[in-house]
Amino acid sequence: QVKAQFESQANMNCIAFTAIEYKTQVVAGTMYFIKVQVSDVEYVHLKVFQSLPYENQGPSLVGFQTGKTRYDPLTYF
Repeated sequence: QVKAQFESQANMNCIAFTAIEYKTQVVAGTMYFIKVQVSDVEYVHLKVFQSLPYENQGPSLVGFQTGKTRYDPLTYF
């Protein structure tokens, strides 16, 4: 759901966009840290915020880290 936001902010078009791993952090909603495969060998880490259900808003991309590999640990950032 955040692919278009990522492509716009990172100024890149992704061949693939497959979530590989994720972690969550409960705040006033949920913060997701997601490892995403964007090409055969390139990965990015996304920070996505999902507000509480009653706010009726979709997920929003808060931050990202590029230049990651499949084996880079997914950490909070």
